Amino acid sequence: MIDPQQLDFRSFHILSVVHRERSFSRAAEELGVSQSMVSYAIEKLRRVFDDPLFVRESGQTLPTARCEEMVAYALDLMAGFEAIRARPEFDPATATDRITIACNYYERSIMIPALVATLRREAPNLQLEVVDASGRGHQRLLDGEADLLIGPYRRQDVSLYERMLLTDSYACLMDGAHPSAGSSPDLPTYLGFEHIFITYGGLWVSPYVQEIESAGHRLQVALRVPSPAGIDRLVAGSRLVATIPRRLALLQDPALAITGCPIAAPIEVKMVWSARTHRSAVLQWVRDLVSRTVAGLA
Repeated sequence: MIDPQQLDFRSFHILSVVHRERSFSRAAEELGVSQSMVSYAIEKLRRVFDDPLFVRESGQTLPTARCEEMVAYALDLMAGFEAIRARPEFDPATATDRITIACNYYERSIMIPALVATLRREAPNLQLEVVDASGRGHQRLLDGEADLLIGPYRRQDVSLYERMLLTDSYACLMDGAHPSAGSSPDLPTYLGFEHIFITYGGLWVSPYVQEIESAGHRLQVALRVPSPAGIDRLVAGSRLVATIPRRLALLQDPALAITGCPIAAPIEVKMVWSARTHRSAVLQWVRDLVSRTVAGLA
């Protein structure tokens, strides 16, 4: 047995990287060390905790339940250390930090342009990267791939923090010559439309769809697309109808018609972050910046 006191931050950091990459070789490449060093660190942890930590199944490197517990502890441990080590003051005018925000098409269209403009004004040297949440935004936070998650998400982990940013409602986007373009449709009329159904890659179901299905109804789907990108060009000159958030509908071709949607399903857009960045001075400032920027959009 190895003395547990021989373990250090590096061992737990290596464990978390192997867990994220699901590969010893990719972890070694990311860490800039030899694969033998990674294997040695994992073997030391295996002997201390008397657990294989990772097993091979169907050609994949998968973590054991014990490994999942250890990674959660390791992330908390490193987050706590970073919080203690973090500089006490933050000056946005001179900051050169790099911030990663995970979000999707709606947030990139509605919020990110205003956020970038404010950021360039107040913290011109701070670097921003926007990555696709793609239904796994919470995991991106927990894996350290993103500092913030913005979107219509429900809390999936008690260790995450969240803050409401804005609410939206659904509207119907259709061609100006559509028979229903002049008035808001009732439910039977709406259900009879030729709908464009946005699948979001099968990773998320829109609240209005959940309401329709829970009431025992079904849409008449004529076309399925993975995202709202380019939705106005699909609607123009056709009988197709797209149900999208009202704020997003207002950004489309003004020649198209926007009507009310008979499904009362609110869209709640939140900002979510993890314990890893909760006490970070720069991330606290960025979260406040996001809140006041989005508030200015209302």
